[in-house]
Amino acid sequence: MPYAVDFDTVSTIGLETSPVAEALAGLRANEARYFKNKYGHVFTVEPADDARDTIGWVHRILEEERGIVIASPPLEATAFEVDGIRWAYVFYENGLSVNVLYTIEDNGKRAVGFKLSDGMDIPTELSSFKFARQKSKLAGTIRGSYFVIKNEY
Repeated sequence: MPYAVDFDTVSTIGLETSPVAEALAGLRANEARYFKNKYGHVFTVEPADDARDTIGWVHRILEEERGIVIASPPLEATAFEVDGIRWAYVFYENGLSVNVLYTIEDNGKRAVGFKLSDGMDIPTELSSFKFARQKSKLAGTIRGSYFVIKNEY
C-alpha cells in the first residue's frame, strides 16, 4: 500500500526491519520535504514487492553503468516525473538510499545519487566512492555521492 511520507512527523513505517530505521526514516522525510518545497510534489513510496519495475530500472542502471549490485534488500521505492525529470528512489534495509535523476530531454542531466543514513557503514559495493557530508534536521548527518549516467535508459 502506498505511503505519503510525512516530513513533519517522521515515521519508520515500512522501514522497521532496518538497523538504522530512525535515521533512514529521517533521510526519507528529508527527500519528501525537498520535493514538496521545490516542486509541490507529495513524495509517496510503496513496498518493494509492489515496486519491482522501479527497482529493476534502478538496478539495471547501476549494473550496466558501473557493475554495482546492491547487497542489501530493498524495502521501499518510488518513481515519478516532475518538471521533465524522471525520478526514482529505492530505500534499502541497510540504510542506503539510491536515487536516479533522469532528464527526459536529450542532453539533460542524468545521474545516480547515493545517500547513507546516519550510523551506517559505507557498503562494500560503494567503497570506491567518496562521500560528502550534509547536516539535516530530519536525518542527522547524511553522506552522499553520485555518478553521471552515460547511456540511455
